[in-house]
Amino acid sequence: MAIAHQFSRGVVLSVSLLSAALFGVEDAQAQQSGGLPQHVLDTFGAPPDVPGGPLSEGLQSAIKVGFVDSITQNAWGPDQIVAMQTIAGSEDPRVAWIISDMLRFITNPGIERTLTEAAASLLQTELPAFNSWGAVTDHLMAWDIPAPPGYLPVKRAIFTSVVPGWDKLFVEGDIDWRHVSWGGVLIDDRDFDCTDEACNCIPAADNPEVSLAKDATWLDDDAIVFGVEVNGEYRAYPRRIMEVREMVNDTLGGRDLGIPYCTLCGAAQAYFTDQMPAGVERPVLRTSGLLIRSNKVMYDINTHSVFDTFLGKAVTGPLAERGLKLEQASVVTTSWGSWKEAHPETTVLVEALALGRDFDFRNTRDADGPIFPIGDVDPRLPVHEDIIGIVTASGTPIAFQRSKAIAALSRGEQVGHEEVALQLDAGGVRAVDGQGVDVGSHQAFWFAWSQFHPETALWP
Repeated sequence: MAIAHQFSRGVVLSVSLLSAALFGVEDAQAQQSGGLPQHVLDTFGAPPDVPGGPLSEGLQSAIKVGFVDSITQNAWGPDQIVAMQTIAGSEDPRVAWIISDMLRFITNPGIERTLTEAAASLLQTELPAFNSWGAVTDHLMAWDIPAPPGYLPVKRAIFTSVVPGWDKLFVEGDIDWRHVSWGGVLIDDRDFDCTDEACNCIPAADNPEVSLAKDATWLDDDAIVFGVEVNGEYRAYPRRIMEVREMVNDTLGGRDLGIPYCTLCGAAQAYFTDQMPAGVERPVLRTSGLLIRSNKVMYDINTHSVFDTFLGKAVTGPLAERGLKLEQASVVTTSWGSWKEAHPETTVLVEALALGRDFDFRNTRDADGPIFPIGDVDPRLPVHEDIIGIVTASGTPIAFQRSKAIAALSRGEQVGHEEVALQLDAGGVRAVDGQGVDVGSHQAFWFAWSQFHPETALWP
């Protein structure tokens, strides 16, 4: 059985290279069908009934034969067909999560059709005959269908048969494994400070080379950069480089930083990775190749602890056991011309780090909406609306629609919530507290912020 992945919008990328190396604000309308918001019912319909309790022995056996054996033994024959018939007739939509996991790696049209028909039967809905992975997963997420008992070992077997390097990541923790999928790339498992070492992965940049602003003649004034300030030192991380690297481990203003950029979420973030608790080594952040609701999943190569990239919280492994949550610094998204004019002393990453590439996912690949499943989205803003997100001292998450916030600030109006105020900075926005201290804001797409902060307030 050939293994490959298919994006939910029909983009197909072969992985033959593997062999070489609560929606928080309820709708005003009445709630129906188990408390689902009306907008979910309008988009996805009513969910099927979900049984509770353990799986029957017959269904457990069918799962092993139809899913685990088929992918680990690279086999699909009469036994798998019978197993899928048993699964499809089980009337247990929880098992559709495993079908979703299998569909992520299947390219054989006949197998895909069989899996899709089984998912349609379990979910009692119509699904596209091909490229169905996204539709299956969106329904499962939107309806919040529970995972079947014993789900993680089955999922782990499927995923690690494709990328063995994930074996240390698929462990129990404070993570919803239902929502984890493959992003189409391999894990970056290189040692620290291996920026120039080639890999079949999205290669993080460690201790990147930088130049003065006057020497960055390669960077156009209208190029988008992510600006960071620490202890009076400024640095620009060009989006052109971050779309290639997606992760930088750096030192600025005497502090160590881990800077992930999720192209899918339009979010560059900066986390302090020094001043750790006693006995904890500096986390070195890497791209796992996995996604959770279209947000990159990062991990620490020292402990193989997985982090919630959007929240900066360790969710598995030794660092999760220590309850580690990384402190965040603000990232200002703006143009290079505006950033260097406001901060002429800034440094900037050198062009060589772009590896000769010049992507613009924001205006090409992602222009028509998320290309990976995200389920339902808080309907208060369009999915790709830019917001500035912060979490106040009281723990309240709040999103500011970027365009409206900048317009208000430009008119001299005050923009803020509780003790937090937004300020213009080099054409972008940052947030500070009542004493003018940075509070770690960043820009993101609305769908991402509202998913990871489902209880978020929305300014004004």
